[in-house]
Formats: sequence, C-alpha cells, structure tokens
Amino acid sequence: MENIRRNNMEDSLDKARKIFVEVKKTIVGKNDVICKVLMAILADGHVLLEDIPGVGKTTMAEAFAKTLGLDYTRVQFTPDVMPSDITGFNMYNREKNAFEYKMGAAMCNVLLADEINRTSPKTQSALLQVMEERSISIDGKTFGLKNPFVVIATQNPVGSVGTQKLPESQMDRFMVCLSMGYPTVEEEMDILKSKYGNSQGRIKSSRVITIDELIEMKNLVKNIYVDDSIYEYTVKIAQATRHNKGILQGVSPRGSISLIAMAQAESFLRGHDYVSVSDIQNVAQDVLAHRIILKNDFKRGSISARAVIDDIVKSVEVPDIIK
Repeated sequence: MENIRRNNMEDSLDKARKIFVEVKKTIVGKNDVICKVLMAILADGHVLLEDIPGVGKTTMAEAFAKTLGLDYTRVQFTPDVMPSDITGFNMYNREKNAFEYKMGAAMCNVLLADEINRTSPKTQSALLQVMEERSISIDGKTFGLKNPFVVIATQNPVGSVGTQKLPESQMDRFMVCLSMGYPTVEEEMDILKSKYGNSQGRIKSSRVITIDELIEMKNLVKNIYVDDSIYEYTVKIAQATRHNKGILQGVSPRGSISLIAMAQAESFLRGHDYVSVSDIQNVAQDVLAHRIILKNDFKRGSISARAVIDDIVKSVEVPDIIK
C-alpha cells in the first residue's frame, strides 16, 4: 500500500512539473508566482493577483486555465457589471409557461475575474457565496458549481483610477494574494523579442492533464500529513496577529485553514508526505498578509502587512520537530 501511495505521489509530482513547464511557455520569469498559483489551485483555494496594469496578471490566469484544460470564463469587471452577470438569472419561458435558469459567468471551472476591484459592492457580494460554498442561489433554488472551481482574480492597486477596496469578507476568501512585480531587464527583453523579434511570438500554453488527474492531485495534497505540533504552530501565528499592537484586525480561522492547506501543497511540490515548519513559513506572508488590517499609525510608518506577518512568524516559538 505504501509503494502504491509513493508511486501515485511521484506520478502526480511529474504532472505538476509538466504544468509548470507548460505555463512557462507563456509566462516569462515569475517562477515563484507560478508555483504559488499552482499550489493554491491544488489546495482548492482562490487566487488574487494584485499589481499595476501590464505585468501579465491576466496572461498568468489564462495560461493556467488552458494548461489545466479547464472550462473558463473571463469577466472584465467594470462598474456596470451586474450580480446576475456572475450568478445567472431566471427568465420566463412563455412556451413552457415556466421560469428557466440562464447560467451566469460562474458556471465554469475557472472564473477569470479581471480588475475585480473596479465593479460595484453589490456585484462583489454576489461572489461571496460563489467563492465560499461553490454554489449559487437564485429565487430560493441552489445550483452547484462545477468541480473543480477556482476564482483567479486580478486587481489594480487601490488608488488607481476607478478602483475601490474589496470588502474584508471577500479578501478573506482568497487563499493567497500575490504580486507579479516588474520583469528584470533580461525578462523584459525576452518579452519584447517574442513580440517583435524573428520568432512568431511565444508558444501558447496547452492542456497537459485531465480534470480527473487534477482532482486526484488535489486529493493527494489534502491527505498530506499534518502533525498536531504544526496545527498548534499555525494557531499560535494566527493568535499572534490578533494580539499584535500594530494590527487592528487579525487573521480569522479561515486564514488558519488556508495556511494549513497551502502548506500541504508546498510540501507536496517539495516531494514530502508531511507538513514541516518551513512549509508554513514559506507561504505565511502570501496567505495571511491580505487578511490583516494595520492600524493607521503603522500605515503612516510605511510598514507593510507582509513585513508585519514576517516579524510575527519569526517571533512564534518553533515546535521541536523536523523543520
């Protein structure tokens, strides 16, 4: 039985490497971001890509959707996008003398929510049930979404023209918040050459695994062993955010759950069958920083949420297990 499990793990790891290589055909550089987006998908979480326009956020999301061979819908969020555009609506059919459900954009495997912070709060609220429960309720009837289902959203920094802050309840539903960042000189030259050089553009990513294979990988990740000491370590980190003098609102239990899930995915990609302390530490900033609210005096001091999380993680006593 152990040999079968090990073979399944190695086979799934090989598939994960193929996914990474295939996405790299479209994305220049950004290896760390690619890995963490893949980890969030394997951990059954949603991804928020926050950065300035033009650094490849949407391209990253589309590359993953195509590589995983998933049915995806892209929605360009603007102030006139309505909740029914996301959830769908009931329409009266005269011939059948009955109401029929017309599917919205969320009826897919991957919802690419482009510039999510440009739409109205009413439309944002329509995403809450979709993201948390993977279902839609219309006129008292509930419709389940496809399996797997993931939201990969992009947003411009708050303060950009036409943007507004996402509510805390929605930010909490994103497993990770990642930043693409500017490319290096070499990476930007590669981007320009692929666009205007002798080559006919970069190769587009294509499907490398089936939906069943992806679900099998997700199940393997979910069953990565987590010791009680790791659970305790995670809770102590979350508790520390709730009692930190510079934090107005700390991490919720949903954040603790997400931290464990991402650490399991981190462990899986490293070829381990157990979660270590370093797995927790490696993903803590990406999972927790967007969930906390800093007090104003900390903000005025230009202290970032990621730096605060990093300090907290360093201050929490490490359990006496294999690190």
